[in-house]
Amino acid sequence: MPIVEKKMEIQASVEKVYEILNDYMGLPRWNIVVTEIEQLEAKKYFLKTNVGDVTNTEIENIPNEKMTSIQEGSPMKKIGYIFEPKGAVTEVTLWSEFDLEDQRMIMEMAGDLFLKSLKVYMDYLVAGGDPEDYKKSFSKIKKA
Repeated sequence: MPIVEKKMEIQASVEKVYEILNDYMGLPRWNIVVTEIEQLEAKKYFLKTNVGDVTNTEIENIPNEKMTSIQEGSPMKKIGYIFEPKGAVTEVTLWSEFDLEDQRMIMEMAGDLFLKSLKVYMDYLVAGGDPEDYKKSFSKIKKA
């Protein structure tokens, strides 16, 4: 299967970045694509997104190091995150396996959009923003 990999530095500790990504129920708050989420069972979630419905099942979770999930209903069959602390900054690597090589460009765009969503949200939190008041904005994410 083809794989895409995107990296981004986030101005936050690895613990904070991991905490946000590990909080699946919080995805609709900040992820520009996820609109609703329902926990089906331990480590399994049903996500309503603006590109279709996805069932995400976590298969690996090593706190502050890496996370991996398989997905049903998404062109991203497997998705993972690797966290590398660099002082006050965390380098997040997002990788994804997908079926068709001709989907590569759209998978790269999706990975970039996801990481930018995370960066904008983390910047908001680090600046003292209240998670309950956060408003997703494509224009902010596009500029990140």
